[in-house]
Amino acid sequence: MLLKNQVAVVYGGGGAIGGAIAREFAREGALVHLAGRTLEKLDAVAREIAGDGGMARVALVDALEPAAVSQHVSSLVAESGRVDIAVNAVGLLHVQGKPLLELSLEEYEAPIIGYARAQFAIGKAVAARFVEQRHGVLVTLSTPGAIRAYQGVLGFAMACAAIECFTRQLAAELGSAGARVVCLRPDAIPETLQRGSHAREVFGAVAKRMGTTLDELMAGAVGKDALLQRPATLDEVARTAAFVASAGAGALTATTLNVSCGSVVG
Repeated sequence: MLLKNQVAVVYGGGGAIGGAIAREFAREGALVHLAGRTLEKLDAVAREIAGDGGMARVALVDALEPAAVSQHVSSLVAESGRVDIAVNAVGLLHVQGKPLLELSLEEYEAPIIGYARAQFAIGKAVAARFVEQRHGVLVTLSTPGAIRAYQGVLGFAMACAAIECFTRQLAAELGSAGARVVCLRPDAIPETLQRGSHAREVFGAVAKRMGTTLDELMAGAVGKDALLQRPATLDEVARTAAFVASAGAGALTATTLNVSCGSVVG
């Protein structure tokens, strides 16, 4: 097992990607703490983990509130003794599909501020423990919007670029403590729609604007244009996260891994 006896926390653990990562971590032997804002979704993932023989704990936490995240990390350390791995899989509703001339300042800055705030809150809370322990891994999540030019994604693209920058800079601060920070960059994953992803709300308006259905939009978002001519799966992203968090990736930090099936290169 890659993560045997490790203690992991997944913020956004009730979401499609966060839930997949949490389930994979548990399969690889970790005790997983699930944190998020929707108890029903968190409990559903916890039940799946338990059904597979894994161990999971659930907590309601608003990742946009630094004090709440700090308190949660302190409580899970008090319960489990330490935190070896943290994942920021927080997803926030935001506007996509509008060009700049139709976009309000509030719509533009909402994802930038929200995602940057979550990075700060989670990063600071777990960094304090990593420095104290002299080890730890933080996994962040971005999208190809960070490096690829798209129409109608100004605010979210800026947020993704900020996440990748945050990954590099925090890795620089934590390296001397033996802690690592790594970002994963998947593209659109159609199966997330069946897993309760906020992508349904975000891209529903985009699909309507384009005169198509959400399923058609997601199916066509990644496919023939990707080098592998298909989108990545949730399991592939989750398995990559488990490897990144493991000792086998011990030399990997301050970088973003392209898990987009080649929809972007670099």
